[in-house]
Amino acid sequence: MGIWRYDGVARRAGREDESRSTVGVDMGELRGTHVPVLLERCLELLAPALGRGGRTVHVDATLGLAGHAEAVLQAHPDTVLVGLDRDTEALAHARVRLARFADRIHLEHAVYDELPEVLDRLGYSTVDGVLFDLGVSSLQLDAPDRGFAYAQDAPLDMRMDQTRGVTAEEVVNTYAHPDLARVLRVYGEEKFAGRIASAIIRERERGRITSSARLAELIRDSIPAPARRTGGHPAKRTFQALRIEVNRELAALEAALPAALDRLSVGGRLVVLSYHSLEDRLTKQALADRVRSTGPIDLPVELPGSEPTFRLLSRGAELPGEGEVEANPRAASVRLRAAERIDPQARRQGRTDRERYRRRVKGMHQPGTGTATGSASDPGRGPGETTDEEGEGT
Repeated sequence: MGIWRYDGVARRAGREDESRSTVGVDMGELRGTHVPVLLERCLELLAPALGRGGRTVHVDATLGLAGHAEAVLQAHPDTVLVGLDRDTEALAHARVRLARFADRIHLEHAVYDELPEVLDRLGYSTVDGVLFDLGVSSLQLDAPDRGFAYAQDAPLDMRMDQTRGVTAEEVVNTYAHPDLARVLRVYGEEKFAGRIASAIIRERERGRITSSARLAELIRDSIPAPARRTGGHPAKRTFQALRIEVNRELAALEAALPAALDRLSVGGRLVVLSYHSLEDRLTKQALADRVRSTGPIDLPVELPGSEPTFRLLSRGAELPGEGEVEANPRAASVRLRAAERIDPQARRQGRTDRERYRRRVKGMHQPGTGTATGSASDPGRGPGETTDEEGEGT
């Protein structure tokens, strides 16, 4: 997710424009510069894992226009990138943008829940960093023929991978009322899901719904006037729901997050950027399962194998600052969560060392073992001075 800042210069197909940016791909489109969301914070969080010496492996599970990936490769000359994206057009842009790093990149046409298969094929049993930048990309939003945007008239496609899968047009025109209402209510959190589904059913009986503008107008007319005045565009939630259904986004994420966590090496880090509550909820749950003990809560010690395997790197979800939102309005809804894989044995040893220290301090104040004010057995010792033997206690 990011914003695609255009320089305002259009080109005719087949003609070169010397004023265009070198970042884009010559695909007959407007040229510009991609602005990744929370870039500096992502780099800060990933740096300890990717910069710890020697060859490291970083997975960008949602490569998009490669803004985050380019910054990672620049910051870490010894890092190998595995970039995944289901959008072949985005991969074409990313391949040109990252051409100078060709000797240490693997760009794969895949959905992020296919991560284990991709890593197995490339021969990487573990990785050091993983980034998920979820949601629809700026390239997809801004392409007029993709059907993602309710503000532009386009065919109802909404597939991130246009080589496979059902389209939004098929969903709108073939789903029964209960299924359509469920999609809008669950994936769009749309409280008027039933009314909108009924309006769609009535409209498609008169003729197939094929354009995003027609659908957006139909949704607007289905929502009561007072509700239309708040919460942004009336079609926003329905379009989100259809996009999630078409691309199986939540099902893929639910499988991908545990798989990514399993592949991280000790000290490896995961960063997730979510753009709506459904994504963030899945991310929060996936991390919660790894950062707490799975042993019985009434035991005085943790059983081997029940210890937490990750630690959170932030308290709750991090939000963008005002400057970030001003520079990139599409970052307004982002929520960042991050975690690091830890070594349960090292954590257990640390707890043992802390317990020894606690007993040692306690022993220093027991009768007959010496106190902070000295003892009769060694009157020459000053305040606060003890021996190692006394510190262990008896």
